[in-house]
Amino acid sequence: QLQLVESGGGLVPPGGSLRLSCTASGSKLDEYYVGWFRQGPGKEREGVACTTSTDHRQYFRPTVEGRFSISRDGPRNSVDLVMNGLTPEDSAIYFCAVKGGLLPWQEAARCLVAVDPESDDDFDMDYWGIGTAVNVSS
Repeated sequence: QLQLVESGGGLVPPGGSLRLSCTASGSKLDEYYVGWFRQGPGKEREGVACTTSTDHRQYFRPTVEGRFSISRDGPRNSVDLVMNGLTPEDSAIYFCAVKGGLLPWQEAARCLVAVDPESDDDFDMDYWGIGTAVNVSS
């Protein structure tokens, strides 16, 4: 059974940076595509960033592209989300989630849908973490 634990959230002033980590146990993250999602107060959950399992392609929600980056750390069995230039609109609970057993083109297609603001994707992922809170405030 794969378990995911997010860490790195906290309070940061506008313009600040945070590094969130999604650390897995029970299985290797290399076998899954990994998504970062967030849910702000009174808002629906939305996809923020996604990375595929085989070629590590990266996909970002338009509002975070250029500010956020996502990277895999094999030895730590983790996927990090580095967030720069944070704004109050980025305040949310951030979740990581994974899904396995897909072909590369299927992973890419699902990542594109996950970060598309016009999508009403249900984020059909196999495993979810419990989230870490990010609060951007002065």
